[in-house]
Amino acid sequence: MAVDYATLKKGGFMRQKQKNNFSLRLRVVGGNLTAKQLAKIAEVAEKFGDGHVHLTSRQSVEIPFVKLDQIEEVKATLAEGDVEPGVCGPRVRTITACQGEAICPSGCIDTYALAKELDERYFARELPHKFKFGITGCQNNCLKSEENDLGIKGGIQVKWREEDCIQCGVCVKACRSGAITHEGDKIVVDESKCNFCGRCVKACPTEAWDTVHGYIVSFGGLFGNSIHKGEPIIPFIADKEKLMKVCDATVQFFDDNAKAGERFQFTLERGRQRKIRREDLGGLQWLNFILTTQ
Repeated sequence: MAVDYATLKKGGFMRQKQKNNFSLRLRVVGGNLTAKQLAKIAEVAEKFGDGHVHLTSRQSVEIPFVKLDQIEEVKATLAEGDVEPGVCGPRVRTITACQGEAICPSGCIDTYALAKELDERYFARELPHKFKFGITGCQNNCLKSEENDLGIKGGIQVKWREEDCIQCGVCVKACRSGAITHEGDKIVVDESKCNFCGRCVKACPTEAWDTVHGYIVSFGGLFGNSIHKGEPIIPFIADKEKLMKVCDATVQFFDDNAKAGERFQFTLERGRQRKIRREDLGGLQWLNFILTTQ
């Protein structure tokens, strides 16, 4: 009976150079694994692999040297530890994320909660080519959000609150972008220079800032055979509902307009060259700007 390698790859089993051996990619959302999951992965690697695993560049785990005739048993054993296979090929990949504000002092958003929500919404959705989401919690950009088809970076929109300020000047020193100045008895924020890093808020001893935690979204990142830094071509997004609308519209636009085997950045380039009809832009007219502001 012929082996359906395409279906196996879709389910995370990638052919190795060694005949009838597969490297199994696991579904690891936001780089997080429990102790129970780790123990089961180790058990499977010992029993069905060659005793080692590979950590991928996108926070996943791969178990190599899984035999063709043991694939179903491997899946069943992993399920005992709440571990699932990942995906490969032309579909939405597992969402990556840094640790975010739940753990990191610099974090501006709950990256893992957002990664889980996006994973539940899009994981394994069939598309013309692979599509990657990456979430980083702040301007330190540990996750390198701009390398993804759609990157999300946490940020904090700030407004100085005069009545609570003690004029210490700590916020001015904390600001790396030169957006904050101390003018007389006023703190002045130049919004054109502010990058939403939130360092002023975190440094302030009296919490003299009104804040909105939100998202900086970039589009069209690539890192592989072609390299392109994703572009943050829309304004700061201040609420998650709008973020989800942007994500939905972006994925649908890619689904509707990309050619088979075409990454998102190249679909955008065709759009900017007016090779995609405006009536095909889809939801939110793809926010009315993706193809007109470049």
